[in-house]
Amino acid sequence: MMEQNRDVPGENDTYLHGRGAQINTKNKFFKHEKVKEHVEGIDDWTESNEATQYIEQEAKSIVNKVDSPDVGMWYSMNPYQGCEHGCIYCYARNAHEYWGYSAGLDFERKIVVKKNAAQLLRKFLMNPKWDCAPISISGNTDCYQPAEQKFKLTRSLLEVCNEFNQPVGMITKNAGMMRDKDILKKMASKQLVSILVSITSFDEDLRRVMEPRTTTAKQRLRLIKELSDVGVRMGVMMGPMIPGLNEHEMQRIMKAAKENGATFTAYTFIRLNGAVKLLFHDWLYKNFPDRADKVWHLIEQSHDGKVNDSRWGVRMRGEGNIAELVAQQYRKYGKLYGMNEEEWELDTTKFCRPGQQLGLFN
Repeated sequence: MMEQNRDVPGENDTYLHGRGAQINTKNKFFKHEKVKEHVEGIDDWTESNEATQYIEQEAKSIVNKVDSPDVGMWYSMNPYQGCEHGCIYCYARNAHEYWGYSAGLDFERKIVVKKNAAQLLRKFLMNPKWDCAPISISGNTDCYQPAEQKFKLTRSLLEVCNEFNQPVGMITKNAGMMRDKDILKKMASKQLVSILVSITSFDEDLRRVMEPRTTTAKQRLRLIKELSDVGVRMGVMMGPMIPGLNEHEMQRIMKAAKENGATFTAYTFIRLNGAVKLLFHDWLYKNFPDRADKVWHLIEQSHDGKVNDSRWGVRMRGEGNIAELVAQQYRKYGKLYGMNEEEWELDTTKFCRPGQQLGLFN
C-alpha cells in the first residue's frame, strides 16, 4: 500500500476534511469576484466547511447531444449539477461555472437538483422525431451521489426508460445504485442497460482525500458482483490514472473487477482542464508535499509540457513515455483477464412509446 505524507492536512486546522477542493476558484464568467486561489493572497480570509445546499430547479431540458467524439456517448442526461462526492480531478467542475458558481468548493456544496427531470425525459421520448439511440446517465456528474437518496431522480429516469424500452449507459462510484437493483434487473433482461463502476484506487488513505464522499473500492466491487449476478452487464472504469499516485494499481483493479463479474473496461489518463488545474495543484501540494513536484511534472510530461491537452483522441489518453506505459498496462491486463472480448451493444430495436404497438412506428 502506498505511504502518504499527511502531516500538513492532519495538523492544519483549516484543512476541510470531507471535501476534495479546499478553495473556491474564480468563475471565468464573472468580471468582479472575490475568491481565494492562493493562501498568501488574502490575509483575513476564513473558509468554512458549510453543509451541502440543494438548489431545486425546474429545468428546461434534460437530454443533451454530446459533440465530443472521444467520450463514448452520443446523448447524456444529468439529474444533478455539481457533485457532493468531491473528486478533486473531476472535469465536470468547470461546468458549474455556467450555473454561476465556482468549480471549487461550490461544486461540492451547491448541488442543482433538476426536480422535473423525469417529466422532461418523458416529453423528450414522446417526440416523434426521436430516433432511438442510447443515452448516458451521468455523462457529467454522478447520478448516484448522496442527493439521490433524498430526491430519487435517477430512479424516476430509469422508470421512464424502462417504460419506453429506452437503452441507457450508466457510470457511478456510489454503491447507492443497489437501491435500484430491481429495475436494473428488468432493463438488463431486455438488453437496455450497461454499467461502468469507477474504481481509481484500493488505497483508502488516497481515496479519502481524492474522492472524499464516495464509497470504498470494496463496496464498489460488491456493487459489480451483485448486479452482474442478476444479469446486468457490468464493467470497470479506471480513471483517471495519475502517475505517481494510482497508475500502478491498474492490474489489481482489473483483476478484482473481473473476479467480481465485470466483463469490460475503460480508462482515462489525468488531465487538468480549466479551474481543475488550480484546484488539483492546491490539493496535491497540501496532501502529498513529499511527491507533489514529481507527480506534477509527470502529468506535464504526458501533455506536451502542460497539464491539459484539448485535442480529441489525445486528451483522454495523454502521450509520451508515461502515458504509453499506462496504455500498455491496459492492453496487457485486459487481454490477460479476458476483458472486452464480447460483442455486445444496447438494444435500440425495442423502443416503443406508450400506447403504440412495439415496432409499429420504428
